[in-house]
Amino acid sequence: MNIKDVARIAGVGISTVSRVINNTGIVSKATRDKVLSVVEQYNYVPNNNARNLKATQSRNIALMVKGITNPFFSNMIKEIERQVDLRGYPFMIYHVEDGTNEINAAIQLVQEKNLCGIIFMGGTYDHSEEKFRRLNIPCVLTTITAQEVDPSIFSSVIIDDLKEAYKATKYLISLGHTAIAFMAKSPFLNETTGNRRFLGYIKALEESSIPYDPQLVEDCEYSASSGFSATRRLLNKGRGVTALFAAADTIAIGAAKAVLTAGLSIPDDISIIGFDGIEMAEYYHPSLDTISQPANEIALSSVSLLFDLITGQSVNQHIVFDAVLIKRGSCKNPGMKRVF
Repeated sequence: MNIKDVARIAGVGISTVSRVINNTGIVSKATRDKVLSVVEQYNYVPNNNARNLKATQSRNIALMVKGITNPFFSNMIKEIERQVDLRGYPFMIYHVEDGTNEINAAIQLVQEKNLCGIIFMGGTYDHSEEKFRRLNIPCVLTTITAQEVDPSIFSSVIIDDLKEAYKATKYLISLGHTAIAFMAKSPFLNETTGNRRFLGYIKALEESSIPYDPQLVEDCEYSASSGFSATRRLLNKGRGVTALFAAADTIAIGAAKAVLTAGLSIPDDISIIGFDGIEMAEYYHPSLDTISQPANEIALSSVSLLFDLITGQSVNQHIVFDAVLIKRGSCKNPGMKRVF
């Protein structure tokens, strides 16, 4: 959709559409309403770089991040920025607020900033194929993927969240735990990272014939404060919890604080395992077990894949890395210890 299409559908001249969009000159209310109706119906976004496009080819790269305060993303963002800079391309970071559809935001940004490539970090899995096609530039989804989209029209670099959450839960079960709590953001909402990790947790319980107790699942934000509050709620239920699986290290840190504040010991009273492998979890006292994602490798692969697409050296690909279970001493056999 361009300005000529808007003019044709609205039945007016291109100059009239320009006056309406730029709010210049004299246009009747009826004509203005007709043009704006077409603009809204067809999601037309004026390209402010049209003049520059005639003279130069775009080299702008954007990173769109949902959850930019997540410590797991911080080093990845730095590495992506460094790699793009080494290739001599202008780079911008765009923070996508919770509740905002990142693909919709990207479609507008592509036109306004004349992008030649884009990386998405964080977000959800529930994007439509039609919107991906409207992007019309190389794109890489990092840490997420699109479940119901033709895989030939986008690239992704991820871990298998379900498989890695299953690994964490099976580890706790192998130690002898059966009352295992789970904490994540939106675990019951389909097409979220929290839900993928929740499904891995459920799979491990089912395979070990451990009954699922919905009272042991807490919905919380990916933050230490939210993990602290969720764990306090959990302990107050009196469900006999001996182990906590937090779907992010930030949640695990808050959970550990709540356990210690309650006068309990880690891991003697309650075992805790997190997810991501952020540095902060290693230097917390006690150091926390975790499922560590290869953040640097994910960042490097994302940039390399994007530039291969931009230069036409490859087609869309989907790379899945393995995460690693790191044992630091925050999990053990519950033995005969008291439970809460």
